[in-house]
Amino acid sequence: MRPAELERLSVAEAADRYVELVRARTLTGALATSTAEVYARDVATLVELAGEATVLDDLTGEDVDAILLAFARRPDGRRSRVEGGQSPASQARFRRSISALFKHAALAGWVQLNPMAAATVTARQRGGLRAERRALTREQAQGLIGAARTLSDEPGQGRRDQRTELRDALIVLLLSTLGPRVSELVRANVEDFFTNDGVRYWRIFGKGGRTRDVPLPRDVALALDAYLERERPSSPGAQDKALLLSWRGRRLARGDVQGVIERVQRRVDPTQLRTVTPHGLRHTTATHLLADAVDMDAVRRVLGHSDLSTLGRYRDDLPGELEVAMRTHPLLRPPRER
Repeated sequence: MRPAELERLSVAEAADRYVELVRARTLTGALATSTAEVYARDVATLVELAGEATVLDDLTGEDVDAILLAFARRPDGRRSRVEGGQSPASQARFRRSISALFKHAALAGWVQLNPMAAATVTARQRGGLRAERRALTREQAQGLIGAARTLSDEPGQGRRDQRTELRDALIVLLLSTLGPRVSELVRANVEDFFTNDGVRYWRIFGKGGRTRDVPLPRDVALALDAYLERERPSSPGAQDKALLLSWRGRRLARGDVQGVIERVQRRVDPTQLRTVTPHGLRHTTATHLLADAVDMDAVRRVLGHSDLSTLGRYRDDLPGELEVAMRTHPLLRPPRER
């Protein structure tokens, strides 16, 4: 049972509490002293890599990815300088250690959503940490988007003031086409969406205080308008400004978004169905925009990265992509008429 209120601890505060708990378990014999010290050492490394003052609940799946990969690159004094970095076994151990911390944090109410569920870097005994492919194929993504679109075409079930079909459709469309971080999505306010020269934009407030204005595809803009006009509940107080509300008028939390995706997935044709997280839809956005030859800098700005090199973590291989690229090679196309 999760506590009613979130306790926004810094990474350092959460680490201290967790290590104290781990060491207490050695007194009852539930944990070996040597194991507890390994946990403590790995958690101290997490604090160093994440930053002491960082709020634990603000860490996202991509932050965890960066931490895991940074740990993998750290010199290991027990290995030769030629090899460099941590051994695969050490990398796997470190991932288990911080997974245990976040699991406890989720139960203790220090995080709304365990970021390990959105991390794409997985530990493998041979070869060390590597990014797991998360992007949906084109058919899978189209199946999910198609299921979201049908939500607005069918009559809702139950009381009119408790329907969420249009909201759920909007969430899936925004995640699938723009790839925002889930924290950016749930922080969005109605006033963040504006129109300029007939184009609807979303002003996204991202990490590090950076903002970006991203144009909405026409279908997504229509889904936004339908939700705002026909379904979004009005609520008293500060919640009024939130874009995504429950039917009770409460701003959605990050954990609620995964539930929305799972509800929409129940409507997807089984031949197109694959489990996906909000972070996986971020991968899907990047992968398909880049595969469609969209300018890399434009994709960087859509996703809100400061560095083009970061896109490498979001670029998944697509089945048959190389074959298509060679079949339509730009140097072998007929010359354009002038």
